[in-house]
Amino acid sequence: MKEDFLHYIWRHQYFEKTEVATTDGEPVQVIRTGFYNTEAGPDFKEAIIKIGGVEWSGSVEIHLKASDWQRHQHHTDGKYDQVVLHVVWEADKPVYRQDDSLIPVLELQGKVNLQMLHRYQQLQQAHHAIPCAAFWPTVPEVTKLAMMERALIERLELKGEEVLQTYHSTGNDWEQTAYYTLLRSFGFKTNQLAFELLAKALPFKVVRQHVASQHQLEALLFGLAGFLVEPEDDYAAQLAKEYTFLAYKYKLQPMQPHQWNFLRMRPGNFPTVRLAQLAAVLHNRPSLFATLLELDTIKAYEILFRAQVSEYWQQHYMLGRKAKGKQQSMGRSSAHNLVINVVVPLLTAYARHTGNRQYQEKAIALLEQVKEESNKYTRLYEELGWQAKSASDNQAALGLFRFYCEPVNCMQCGIGNKIMKQRAS
Repeated sequence: MKEDFLHYIWRHQYFEKTEVATTDGEPVQVIRTGFYNTEAGPDFKEAIIKIGGVEWSGSVEIHLKASDWQRHQHHTDGKYDQVVLHVVWEADKPVYRQDDSLIPVLELQGKVNLQMLHRYQQLQQAHHAIPCAAFWPTVPEVTKLAMMERALIERLELKGEEVLQTYHSTGNDWEQTAYYTLLRSFGFKTNQLAFELLAKALPFKVVRQHVASQHQLEALLFGLAGFLVEPEDDYAAQLAKEYTFLAYKYKLQPMQPHQWNFLRMRPGNFPTVRLAQLAAVLHNRPSLFATLLELDTIKAYEILFRAQVSEYWQQHYMLGRKAKGKQQSMGRSSAHNLVINVVVPLLTAYARHTGNRQYQEKAIALLEQVKEESNKYTRLYEELGWQAKSASDNQAALGLFRFYCEPVNCMQCGIGNKIMKQRAS
């Protein structure tokens, strides 16, 4: 058993109320359970509990064993001096506040519906990746839909929070934030770290000075990436010459070529090709943030991310190495990936920053326009009969799995709650 089960029992008051008393025999009446606290301090704050005829206002702390009070060092923490009731599964010893006053204890063992306890144990001990897989058909579709929508919002808020952290670390610069977020995702999984390092080595304030010249953008990107140390052909030599001047002007320090990964990749996904595609995206975009914020259709974002690379890179996949056929622009699925991992988090972060929910609504609308392929997470739910229709559904499934199913956090999940209540009845 985990404490989240007792949190659930206390929040919903799912225990026997007849002759409820503390371990000292004082009658207990719960007037208000309190507000669940996700910060440091007691589990439930602003509770109102009547004990032995006296009404108390304060906090409620919950543990599996009463002795956990000392094990968690609460007896030395002033934040817990306001606890008026200690709710435990097993009252194995008395506990005291800092001033040595005894804390009333309510023991729940023996007071909880056995069917509910059994269902909780079934969820916790399930062998399937989705703990409630065996009970999924018994849950109403409206409950599943509501939980998927909640998981989607929570996932978007988490990704938005990551963008806001970047925003604050850049001195509240939205352009640099958009640039860093774009580059981080441009590396996809294999070269994500390398692109992050490139974003730090080449600030957007330098890039925006040269967005009018795709040649200069390539010189900056390939030079900072460390690919122009030994030019392979005349074009690389031209880039190297341009980069030498720009590096001296802006005091830039290049990365090392070994920081880039080419192994087990198709030529179309090589970091050199991605750099050329990035130069095409940045070309004539002096305000990257405004561009990413203001486009309003998937088609418009596809055009942005699938911008045509320069003539040289239409015929090469590495400097000095020609491709067998003409190189195309970024694939549609990769462009959609950037919408999901760049545009949507930026919109979500900006919605939270400005308080304008229209940006978050736009983010969700964009996800609903993307038909994303199934992945290993969505397939887990598809096996149970659920069907993803868009990237919005995929992101919801990913959020549900990461936040609730994987950590077996069923007590915080609407689906798990429904299963518990059905059993309790």
